[in-house]
Amino acid sequence: MNLEDCFISHFSIKSKRIGDDGALIGGYVYSKDAFFEDVHFKRNWMSLKEIAYRAMIVNISDAVAMNATPLYALLAVAMPKDIGRSGMKEISSGFIQAAEKYGIDIIGGDTISNSKLDISVTIISKTKKPLLRRGMKKGDLLAYTGRIGDSKKDLKKLLRGGVLHPRSKFRNIMLRDAFISRATRYLSSGMDISDGIFSDLDKLSSVNALGYDFLKKISKDIGCSGEEYEMLVSFGAREKKAVQRRAAQTRTPITVFAKAARKRYKNRCKPHHF
Repeated sequence: MNLEDCFISHFSIKSKRIGDDGALIGGYVYSKDAFFEDVHFKRNWMSLKEIAYRAMIVNISDAVAMNATPLYALLAVAMPKDIGRSGMKEISSGFIQAAEKYGIDIIGGDTISNSKLDISVTIISKTKKPLLRRGMKKGDLLAYTGRIGDSKKDLKKLLRGGVLHPRSKFRNIMLRDAFISRATRYLSSGMDISDGIFSDLDKLSSVNALGYDFLKKISKDIGCSGEEYEMLVSFGAREKKAVQRRAAQTRTPITVFAKAARKRYKNRCKPHHF
């Protein structure tokens, strides 16, 4: 068990609501993620507006992953004094842009002075048909949306002092809300790919007590690429055409790459968080 799972286990034994991208309570989904300077980003990588926008989008991704409509956001922002009034305006404009794109009402939060720019966002969403991690069955097909691996390539480029293309996936996360909304009825489980597909397959494996037979080879470099924010989904073989139709209707690339099987699965990636 890695250190992140160890810490979470102290709470999950007390609450059955822990284990998905958000906590499902009475049709509402509550999710929270942190976006900290020198952990998730460096300030010279993006503008302050881009940083705030990304911080919101990665949190909205958790709502999308559970087929929930985001409604409200609470923001906690710790910022250095050298950011000043103009910087504060830029940060707020990034939050507002993401909120308006998804119809979210920013209802409050907290701000404090800090040595670095650290952001934490809580999203409150509502769903009539939640998509959970539990539900995958033996023989189900596994698929991911879009392309995976680009985020790690972009991160390596930044760490070497390079500059990203304006359309880089690291800067412009594309959420798959339209596809998930239309396809949920055919899906047995799902989650967003935030820690790398190999690590997130491990989470599905643990909750469903299943492993995988891979139908398509995925290199370790691609499989360990975190912060992709694509969707990882499972569905019965008979639902394959229906899922592919919904993907085509929403112009969502989708790749079937594995089948759920009664076997052990071993994650080949190092933990992202510790």
